[in-house]
Amino acid sequence: MVDVTLFIKQLINGFQVGSVYALVALGYTMVYGIVKLINFAHGDFIMVGGYMAVFSIPLLTSAGLPAWLCILLSVVVCALIGFLTEKIAYKPLRGAPSLSVLITAIAMSLFLENLALILFSSAPRSVSNIFHVPPIVFGSVQLTGVSVVTILLSVAIMAGLQLFIKKTRMGKAMRAVSEDGKAAILMGINTNRTISLTFAIGSGLAGVAAVMYCSAYPQVQPYMGSMLGLKAFVAAVLGGIGNIPGAMLGGVLIGLVESMTKGYISTQLADAVVFGILIVVLLVRPAGIFGKNIGEKV
Repeated sequence: MVDVTLFIKQLINGFQVGSVYALVALGYTMVYGIVKLINFAHGDFIMVGGYMAVFSIPLLTSAGLPAWLCILLSVVVCALIGFLTEKIAYKPLRGAPSLSVLITAIAMSLFLENLALILFSSAPRSVSNIFHVPPIVFGSVQLTGVSVVTILLSVAIMAGLQLFIKKTRMGKAMRAVSEDGKAAILMGINTNRTISLTFAIGSGLAGVAAVMYCSAYPQVQPYMGSMLGLKAFVAAVLGGIGNIPGAMLGGVLIGLVESMTKGYISTQLADAVVFGILIVVLLVRPAGIFGKNIGEKV
């Protein structure tokens, strides 16, 4: 009975952390699907959202407002940071060699981390309680309110993004730019605006992920987004980068693998197993679970 209880607890933990990875992976896959760019600064947008939560929650509570409204503030700030990053750092490099863009993405990540280090120091900042949701108890297993909110919110966002991409005018423009940017321009689509909006949406998702992550692990420091962003990247590759349901599935699978490894093997080996999955996927199925192998003409 104890083993079954432990398994269920690890399963719940895996779904919770996997939902956070999925939110971050959705941001990766949104940007990659449009401009074929791996934005390695995306993980540090989570750090920006975390600090936004740290400073905004006391202001909200002192004004008599619920603490969870910090999600909206984090989304707005992260979306703005993503928009400016695209305009300043990435837009001038369109058409440049992929290595130049990759180096710029890594440089942006280091810039944001060191800027946070200067502004806030390396000392961790604690985050106040954000959600006051009672737990759900099933016998000896307790499902925390934060877990429920995180899982439901990630599923709702994934479904909303899928509808946005498939049904709305701007979503169709994003798909057109992803398919053929030059043809999209000839069809009257403003590619610059489309790409900027994609970066803003993807970065806004990092703001949501930051608040949900801080709800489960109430501590913020300048390097908190580095490992989280890398694991979400593994999730995006596993599911099929550029595919929205694939990002969701990949995030949940990585969360479950990490949780089960910590529960049954070793906490020290959890990261090694996650990145081992990346190696295996790249060797066996580089396109991911939902990805498609596309041949190129030479």
